[in-house]
Amino acid sequence: MHFSRLCHLAGWPVAAAGLLLTAQSATAQQAAAQPELPQLSEVTVRSTLQESALEQTPASVTVLDGERMRERNLQVNLSESLSAAPGLQLQNRQNYAQDLQLSIRGFGARSTFGVRGIQIYVDGIPSTMPDGQGQTNNIDIASLERVEVLRGPYSALYGNASGGVINAYTERGEGAPSVQSSFALGSDGQKRLGLKAKGEANGIGYVLSASRFLTDGYRAQSAADKNLFNARIDVKPDEYSQLTLVANHVDIDAKDPGGIEPEKWVLNPKEVSGNAIKMNSRKSVKQTQTGLTYERQLDGSNALRLMAYAGQREMMQFQSILPNFQAGLKGGVIGLKRDYGGIDARWSGKYELGSGSLVLIAGLAANTVREDRQGYKNFVGNQLGVVGELVRDERNTLTSIDPYLQASWAFAPRWKLDAGLRWSNVQFQSRDHFLADKNDSGNAGFHKLLPVVSLQHELNQDINVYASLGRGMETPTFNEISYRPDLAGGLNFGLKPAVSTSAELGIKQGFNVAGLRGDWSAALFQTSTDDEIVVASNDNGRTSYQNAGKTRRRGMELSTSTWLMPQLRLNGALTLLDASLRSGYCDSKGQDCTPAGKRIAGTARHLGYLGLEWLPATDWRVGLDWRHVGRIAADDKNQVYAPSYNVASLSVGYTKRLGAWKLSAFARVDNLADKNYVGSVIVNEGNGRYYEPAPGRQWMAGTSLSYQF
Repeated sequence: MHFSRLCHLAGWPVAAAGLLLTAQSATAQQAAAQPELPQLSEVTVRSTLQESALEQTPASVTVLDGERMRERNLQVNLSESLSAAPGLQLQNRQNYAQDLQLSIRGFGARSTFGVRGIQIYVDGIPSTMPDGQGQTNNIDIASLERVEVLRGPYSALYGNASGGVINAYTERGEGAPSVQSSFALGSDGQKRLGLKAKGEANGIGYVLSASRFLTDGYRAQSAADKNLFNARIDVKPDEYSQLTLVANHVDIDAKDPGGIEPEKWVLNPKEVSGNAIKMNSRKSVKQTQTGLTYERQLDGSNALRLMAYAGQREMMQFQSILPNFQAGLKGGVIGLKRDYGGIDARWSGKYELGSGSLVLIAGLAANTVREDRQGYKNFVGNQLGVVGELVRDERNTLTSIDPYLQASWAFAPRWKLDAGLRWSNVQFQSRDHFLADKNDSGNAGFHKLLPVVSLQHELNQDINVYASLGRGMETPTFNEISYRPDLAGGLNFGLKPAVSTSAELGIKQGFNVAGLRGDWSAALFQTSTDDEIVVASNDNGRTSYQNAGKTRRRGMELSTSTWLMPQLRLNGALTLLDASLRSGYCDSKGQDCTPAGKRIAGTARHLGYLGLEWLPATDWRVGLDWRHVGRIAADDKNQVYAPSYNVASLSVGYTKRLGAWKLSAFARVDNLADKNYVGSVIVNEGNGRYYEPAPGRQWMAGTSLSYQF
């Protein structure tokens, strides 16, 4: 994509110019070091399997510090703090029954609930099932050490549905034991209570965190109650090995207000569909999981890592489908129970090769899910919003077995070649136990060889450039094969996986010049996809899918973190994305056609973020954030768009140490200008209720008190 075209797409010249001027100043002649400016901390990336310094990683990666994610935030949603990651479109639905809306470079944008097309890991445990469907509601921000957002070709090394990767890591318990209690409250009845203990005793490090979040919701039918527990325990059996145990439990009860029509949103952003109220749409989720990781240094060159995990998830969802529309559907209540688990065994070795070094990694990842799914009518006689007659009963099994290899060779001074290969195998099996309407059992399997290669060159001690190329696969999820386009019974096993080829050029630089110190990065990317999965039909809440032709996602990312003066830091991110159909397609009836050139639904062409952090005194911090999201296509034919918006937030934090005690307090105001905007869209919503409104001006405040023994 030509640079002039990118700037035209942005429609945002002021912010783009600011970021570009920062980048240009970094390429000027290096000035003498200015010790009065804070030193940049050294950041190590783990998401590329081989740990490396951030500036020497041949991929687009954003690393967010857990402590900074907690500062002056409610600590409930990733949307509070991930706006600084370029390429990531993360929208808060204001609906705890449906999770966040998350996409990376356009992948995952079509998801109407949960997260799909993106791999999510928490402490090495996948929060994404083998079919590519995942969630973020089990991530405990209160105990995070960091979050890494990996974008581009390198993410294909994680296998199926790797349009991008989000890796969350719990902090390790170290130092003297401490305990912390916290309380926060805000608009719309928001309340969060937290309790946390961490430290190290007798060689055992531990972090224990529990919280409860309550909200009345911005709209009617959007109240929620979320309870979360997270634990990590670290033990060193000997000087060569490390044992880590993690456990997590989440329990959510949430009402579901659904979306509203654009014309109703204009008149009343708090509007809720009468069906949602009448049918009392809601969802309850319980999930418990645990994982154990063993790492051992075998000798000076070889190391072994073994990880095993298991969990259980139960869900009951009451949809807003009226009784007279349920003929031919599999009910208005979904009952789901999943037992899941898996392993990841990995060997790594470091060797000298020629004048350089070689790192090899070989591993096997295996995951399995056994799902019991029932469907019920959501009425009994005239009583609505209750569990009624059973109309669906099946057992679904998902498995994936992926061997993988990775190599990194520093073959010459300032040159490094990275390559990886993963053989991704995903199997679907469904056994129908509800035989009143015939046997709808079936199975399907998908497999693909996913290669990645990257070349990196260090221009000097401050500048690294790289080029990478890779292929990825995205299978349909079980939700997407649940219905056939011809409206007949059975699962839609005719769906094929979408296959993508991605290329990326990037540059990273640290600088200390003209009174500024910081770093910046830029990336140009393009992804071409065959057999993109799109909507085939949408009938009264029953959505079926098909494979379309070709799509293309291309664009540019810029980001910077710069100390403008000793007490003032600027963080900025800019994303320009052109995601569109390269060939048209028609619905299952061949009547409603979408021509080539249309924008991929759910994507915005430009995203921007600017954040200023001011440290006026040792105990005080003040933050001012500004976020821009371009208009978002709500449907495949681009007949409806959610308007673009700009919102700003102001926050202040105070910390005081009194001996062994530490007191922290914060206050925050979001949407300072009290703007009316659409927080996210429900892509291709069959009733035209595309918009999920965002709240107006909101306030929150909180405090925490900790004691170190």
